[in-house]
Amino acid sequence: MITIPSSNTVKATLERLESEVKARGIAVFARIDHAAGAVQAGLALRPTELLIFGNATAGTPLMQTAQTIGIDLPFKALAWEDASGRVWLSYNDPGWLAQRHGLDGASAATTHAMTAMLASIAQKAAAAP
Repeated sequence: MITIPSSNTVKATLERLESEVKARGIAVFARIDHAAGAVQAGLALRPTELLIFGNATAGTPLMQTAQTIGIDLPFKALAWEDASGRVWLSYNDPGWLAQRHGLDGASAATTHAMTAMLASIAQKAAAAP
């Protein structure tokens, strides 16, 4: 898992992430506010939001090679606030996903491109406005 600090609130980090994802033509499937869900259950949770996003053009060939990677795709990114009030952005490393699902060398170019793309999107989402 890759975790980077964010200079923004959880909400702003996810808004920036969603905007960057959409600007790159990547589909956003869902945005989940875990803290709001906790409140509905009568529980407390620091701000925690999840964005689920992906691109079938990139993900499908990986699933054609190792269909089990579908459990980890589409991608998810979690913005969360720790006990000291710092905000973080976490997501799974595509290289780790490739290893986890036994993808072969033929998938390496796609995996490397996904790694670079996610790092770029995450950095923009976490950067100060």
